[in-house]
Amino acid sequence: MKRFHVACTVLVCAVVNCVTVYAQKTAPDSIVRNRELTQVVVTGTGTHNKAQNAVVPVQVITSEELQRMHVTTLEDALKQLTSSVTSMTNGMGTTMMMNGLNEDYILILENGKRLTGDDRYTRINMANVKRIEVLSGASSALYGSEAIGGVINVITAAPSMTAPSAEKHSEAKFDVTNTTSYTSKGRFTEAIAVNAEKGKLSSSSSFQHLQANNWQVNNMEEVMGVLKPTGRVMSQGFHSNQLNQRLTWDMGKGVTFYLKGSFYDYHTDRPQMASYYKGSTKKNAAGDKETIYTETKAYSYDLHHQDYMYGAGATWKLNSKTYLEADFYSDNLTSKRDSFDTYRQGGTQLTKRTHYYNGTLKGIFRLGSWNKLSAGAEYVHETYESYNFAFRTMYTLSLFAQDEMRLCKNLQGVVGVRYIYNRNFGSYATPSASLMYSPGKFRFRAGYSAGYRTPTLLQMYYENDETKNITIGNQELKPEKSNYYNVSAEYNNSWLSLKVDGFINDVRDMISYRVLTDAEVTASGLDTKYPTATKYQQRDNIDKAKVKGLHLSATFYLPQNIRLGGAYTFTDTEAKTVELNTKTQQYETTTEPTDRSVKHTGRVFAGWGRTWGNYRLNIDLNGHLQSRRWSTSYGWAPGFTQFDLHTTHTFYLKKAELIPGLGIENIFNKRDTRPWNSNFSTLHPGRCVFVSFAVHIK
Repeated sequence: MKRFHVACTVLVCAVVNCVTVYAQKTAPDSIVRNRELTQVVVTGTGTHNKAQNAVVPVQVITSEELQRMHVTTLEDALKQLTSSVTSMTNGMGTTMMMNGLNEDYILILENGKRLTGDDRYTRINMANVKRIEVLSGASSALYGSEAIGGVINVITAAPSMTAPSAEKHSEAKFDVTNTTSYTSKGRFTEAIAVNAEKGKLSSSSSFQHLQANNWQVNNMEEVMGVLKPTGRVMSQGFHSNQLNQRLTWDMGKGVTFYLKGSFYDYHTDRPQMASYYKGSTKKNAAGDKETIYTETKAYSYDLHHQDYMYGAGATWKLNSKTYLEADFYSDNLTSKRDSFDTYRQGGTQLTKRTHYYNGTLKGIFRLGSWNKLSAGAEYVHETYESYNFAFRTMYTLSLFAQDEMRLCKNLQGVVGVRYIYNRNFGSYATPSASLMYSPGKFRFRAGYSAGYRTPTLLQMYYENDETKNITIGNQELKPEKSNYYNVSAEYNNSWLSLKVDGFINDVRDMISYRVLTDAEVTASGLDTKYPTATKYQQRDNIDKAKVKGLHLSATFYLPQNIRLGGAYTFTDTEAKTVELNTKTQQYETTTEPTDRSVKHTGRVFAGWGRTWGNYRLNIDLNGHLQSRRWSTSYGWAPGFTQFDLHTTHTFYLKKAELIPGLGIENIFNKRDTRPWNSNFSTLHPGRCVFVSFAVHIK
């Protein structure tokens, strides 16, 4: 009955789609290839440059790739279409890794604006994404805190700051895109984007609904050396909704103004009746030890996240060489625990509440044909509240400048610096410098950039007292810092693209958990405050890491519209940390890979497309490969591979396109079927068929 309901839902959405959507014909492959070579990027320098001529290398994932690969979330896009990003999912949720560092060191932007808090991956409506730009390595000179491991900038199809003029578009333009998709385990997506232009006004609206069921690959759990049935799921069910709106006005005389807002709501749907077994030992009547297994409720609450964002900004184009920008936005997240027993007092408990405010002033000035100067100021104010402490605040003021220079015909350079003053941590400067030599179809690049990350309010103040492992904050933390070096070479022609990139990222003062000595526990009174705890730890700057890596990629554009290629990323990570020897009460330095790092990752793909009259078929095969993954808590997770087959069928109507899709995920049924709480390589449920339907009309 449930499957029938889902099938009916998909059918109804497909019918609704037929009265909306799409009118942009899929371009011939030669045009697509030319578009890739001339793709404009902004993430590397904060200004618009063609990708092949950008001094700072940026990988671009296009909207065509997203559509052909049946991508419904940002996480899927990065895992499937890059070789430098991996992810890990367990009972605590999903975390992302990039170039050997975890998501704490990855900055995620939407149209150049920082996304904060939880669920950054699912708060992006993929139906309205124009492209995704991926910048490897530190970029704190341009983006400030967190940009140590890399920057991911999602560019949406929302109206730009330069709105259409009334003279150019006296008639209204209307564009609607709707996408529906369904895969096994109740994974359902409905996304719609509406863009409209009339005279001096532009509007962009979007809505996205995501949901998935709970699932297990193995319903057994090892309890004190014995396998017992468990109701604890490997992948938690959820449902989420997000609404976005942006309005842009052309106010004349080179001035444009925008307003934007969004609302996001996310609930987990964990099984309320699920249980698992706890094990304990006791002596029987004969004095022998025996194990007692007790059935225990697996879940007593669901997680509930809500986020709302609002902002405004203006651009003043003084002339063809100079324009000024002013932006303000606020991102606000509340996380709660909703008890299943709503009649119990305190059925909803606040986990955390954050407010993030950002104001930026920026100017871009062309100084002749050889220089482009960017300069500005940024103010960030953050607040944090949790269930066990009141609001804490922190602010950061930054001044930044960057000069893009053409030194001679084939030699370009970029130098920049950001001065940072933080209320809690004082002043710091993060410089960067890059060069590109471009003889003919070759591009040779080299660069250095400094990374910087201030400790978060959570790391400074949050005290986790909900388990027997007590964690306390540390107001004496220092900012984390890094030095990033990279060199790269690239060759492009009409049928071939080759790239190689080598890098070193040296990170110091990394924040981790330091187990406190018995003397420290007693002196701080933690043993009196939490007498049943088994471990007491504090956040401290005890780690440092060096990551050395190599990216290789090749794409071949063959006759008959065939595209073949692959990418490979090698990361050699070394992390040094301080651990307490509980017997001697002395600290010892240990060396191991960085947490959740993968040494070898790769992607292979093949695609073919052909048009017959008003119908076009695209067939794409994509493979993700990775070696074993290290965890400081659980050891090694095995490597895995996953191949997906995607087909899209485009029907060109007079004013619209209908695009049904059909494919197979995990063709070879690769699964990690070990018991619950293993260090899983993947939580994928196995081979499954997916269907999708998109319509675009304007």
